[in-house]
Amino acid sequence: MATKELHPEIITKPEPHIAERDADVTYTLLKTHGSEVAQGLDVAGQKRLDRKLYFGLVPLLVIIDLMLFIDKATLSYASILGLFEETGIGNGQYNDLNTLFYAGYIIGQFPGHYLMQRVPLGRFMGGAIFLWSLLVLLHCTAESYGALIPLRFFLGAVEATVVPAIEITLGMFFVPKVQGILQPLFWVSCMGAPIPAGFIAYGLLWSQSSVAPWKLFMITTGGLTFFLAIFSWFYYPNNPAEAKFLTLRERVYLVTKIHDATGSSIEYKKVKKSQLREAVQDPISWLFGLQAFTLMLSNNIAYQQNLLFVSLGVSNLGSTLVSAASGGFSVACCIVATILLRYVPWRKAYWGAFWCLPAVAGGIGMATVDWDKKIGLLACLILAGATFGITYIIALGWTTSTAAGYTKKLARNVFFMAGYGIANLISPQIWVPKDAPRYYPAWIVQIVISWAGTPVILFIIQWILARRNKERYAWIAEQEAAGKTRTGVIEQTDADGKRTEVEVDISLLDLTDLENKYFIYPL
Repeated sequence: MATKELHPEIITKPEPHIAERDADVTYTLLKTHGSEVAQGLDVAGQKRLDRKLYFGLVPLLVIIDLMLFIDKATLSYASILGLFEETGIGNGQYNDLNTLFYAGYIIGQFPGHYLMQRVPLGRFMGGAIFLWSLLVLLHCTAESYGALIPLRFFLGAVEATVVPAIEITLGMFFVPKVQGILQPLFWVSCMGAPIPAGFIAYGLLWSQSSVAPWKLFMITTGGLTFFLAIFSWFYYPNNPAEAKFLTLRERVYLVTKIHDATGSSIEYKKVKKSQLREAVQDPISWLFGLQAFTLMLSNNIAYQQNLLFVSLGVSNLGSTLVSAASGGFSVACCIVATILLRYVPWRKAYWGAFWCLPAVAGGIGMATVDWDKKIGLLACLILAGATFGITYIIALGWTTSTAAGYTKKLARNVFFMAGYGIANLISPQIWVPKDAPRYYPAWIVQIVISWAGTPVILFIIQWILARRNKERYAWIAEQEAAGKTRTGVIEQTDADGKRTEVEVDISLLDLTDLENKYFIYPL
C-alpha cells in the first residue's frame, strides 16, 4: 500500500477516492498485517486452509440449511401425523397457513437485512436460529387454527434472511468459480431435507406415546435446531478477517484471494443509501426478483406433495417413505448438477433452463396420464417436484455474485427473496380443493409460468450482463494500454489530525458493480 501525506490546505481527490470509515471491513486487517500477504501460504498451507473451509465451515452451513428446510416443512409432515384431526383444520386452512408463513417471510426481509448489515453476522445467525427453534417448539401448544396463525407468520419472519445470510457467507469465503460449483452440492441439504424428515415422521407414526405424533415431530426438530443455535452463536464466522478457526496468515491470504478474484468488497457494516438507490435503479435487481417469483409459483409442491401422495392411494405411513425417496432423487440430481457445472462450462442461464425441462415433463404427465396409472403419476410427481429446485439454487447464487458493494448485495437479495416470498403467498392458493384430485389449473400455471417462463427471464439477464462485460473488457484494455492499474485511494486521519492518502486495490473501496468498471459479471 503506497502512502503519501496530505497538506490540509490542498487535498486532491482522485477517483475513486473514499474516507477510511467507508472502506471494506477487511481493510484494517490488511493495513495492519498486509506485509504477510507477500509470504502467502505454501501448498501445504493452502491445503490446510481448504480443509478448514470444506470440512469446517461448509458442513455448518449445510446443517443450518438442512434444519431450515426441515422446519419449513414441519406443517407438511404434521398434516399426515395427526395435525388435521387434533386442530380441526382442513385443506383450505392448511394452504392459508402456508400463505401466512410467506407473508411473514416477506415482511421479515427488510428488518432482517438491516440487522444483518448492522449486527456481526455470527451473532445474527445464532439469534435467528434460536428464535426459529423456539417458534417450532411452541407449535406443540397449538390446539386450533387460530393458534397456528401467529406461529406460522412469525416463523416465516424469523427464517426470512437465513438463506441470504448463508449466501453472503459463501461469497465471503469462496471465489465465484468455486462458489458456483459448490452451490448444487451445498444445496443437497435443501433438496435432501425430505430424507431425514421422512424417516423421522415414519418412526413417529409407530409411536405409542400419549403425545400426538405431529407434536413429537415438532419437539424433535425444534430441539435439534435449539442445539444448532447454541453452536452457531459461538462458531459461525462474521467474515474471513474475524474467523477464529483460521490463523492470522490464513485470514490475510483468504481475504486477499477473495478481493483479487471478485474485485469487490467482502463486508461493510453501515447502510449506504447510494447503493440502495442503485439497487432499485438497476434492472438486473428487478429481473432476479421476477424470475424468483415465476419459478417459486411452483414451490408449494413441496408442501402439497404428501397430500398428493395420499390422494394417489399411498397410505400416511407409505407417503413418508415415498417422500424420503423423492428427497433421495433430488440429492442425486444435485450431485449430477455439481459434476456438470464443474466439467461442462455452460452459462448459468443455460443450466437454469436445463433443470426446468424435467419439471415440464413431470407436470405434463400429471395433467395427462390416466389417473388409474398410480405408479406413473407418482414418478411424474417426483420428477416435477425434485428438479426445478436446482434452477432456484443456480439463480440464487448468481443473484449475489453479480452485485458488488455490500449494501447493494443485501438489497439485491431483498429483491430475490421478496419475489420468492410473494410467489409463495400465491402458490398455495393455486391448489384449490375443488380442483382435486387432478388440479389442472395448478399444473398449467406451473408449466407455463414457472418452468417455461423463468428460463426466458434468465436469458434476458444473461444478455444484459454479457453486454456490460463486453464494454468493460474494452475499457480495461484501454486502461492497461495507458499504464493504469486497478487501484483506488483511501484517506486516513491519525490521532494528531494528519491526513494521508493510501493507494489500495479497488476492491477495498466497497464500490458497486456499476461504480467499479473492473468488476466482471460472472455468466
